[in-house]
Amino acid sequence: MTDISIDPALDEWRTYDEFAAGIDTYRLPNVSLAGTALRLALDDGSELTLSFDSVAVTWSGFAGGGTDPYDAVAVRDDVVFVNIPLESRDREAITVVYSTRTHRATVVRSRIAAEAAEGVPQVAQEFWAATTDAGAATGDVPGPSRDLIGKRNIYRYSPHHLYEHVYVSSQRYAWQCLEGVQRGHGDMDLSTVWKFADGLYLFCFREFRIAVASVWLHDLGYQLKTTGIFLGLNGDGQAEHSRAGGHIYPLGAVAYPDAQPV
Repeated sequence: MTDISIDPALDEWRTYDEFAAGIDTYRLPNVSLAGTALRLALDDGSELTLSFDSVAVTWSGFAGGGTDPYDAVAVRDDVVFVNIPLESRDREAITVVYSTRTHRATVVRSRIAAEAAEGVPQVAQEFWAATTDAGAATGDVPGPSRDLIGKRNIYRYSPHHLYEHVYVSSQRYAWQCLEGVQRGHGDMDLSTVWKFADGLYLFCFREFRIAVASVWLHDLGYQLKTTGIFLGLNGDGQAEHSRAGGHIYPLGAVAYPDAQPV
C-alpha cells in the first residue's frame, strides 16, 4: 500500500519575514543617486518629484511628500530601479523604474490595508506610466503585457531560495518553492505584468494567504537577472520592507492553440 501522507511541515504556512530572510543574496549591487533629481509626469496628469542624496530621497506627490531612505539598482546601463520604503507614511512603498536613454518610467505604489478582507489581498498596488524631465521621451510607452503568459521560469535568489513561477494569465501566476523554508508550499496569486523595454518586464504580485506584495523587474534579455522588493506584514503584524533579487532560469513555454487566457 502506497503511503500518501502529507508532510506536517506543509501545514505550517510561513510568515513573510521568515521566507524573505536572505532573499537578496544574489541581488545586483546598489548604486548611489546622490546629487540627482527627477520630475516624473504620470499618465493621470499628476507629478512625482524626487531629489536624492547619498542615503535619502526628498519626494513630493500623491497629495503629500517627505524624506525617506531609498534603494537603487542599475539594472542596465540606462535603466534604474528605485524603491522608497516609506518611513514618513506607514505601510506604504513607492517603486520607480526609469530610463536615462528613453526618459520613460513606471511608478508603482504598494499599500497595506488597515484590515484584512476575505478574498482580497491585503496589500494593494497602483500603476502609472510616466516620463522624466531629463529629455524628450522616445520609444514605446510602458504598459500591460501578455508576453509572459505560458512561460515557466525558475528563480534562484540565494543558496537557500529557489522558486518556480508559471505565468497563467494576464491576472494570475502560480508559484511553488523548490528549496527554502517554504519548500512544498505554493499558490496561485494575483499578478500584474508590464513591459518596460525590450526584454525588461515589471512583474508584481499580491498574495491571498499572507499580507505581502512584491515588485520585480525581470531582465529576460542576456542578463537573466531579476531585481525586486517586498512589502508586507511580518509575524508580529508590523509592516516590513525587504529587498530581493537573483538569477532567472527559463524552463520553457506553452502556446495556446485557440481559446486564450484572460
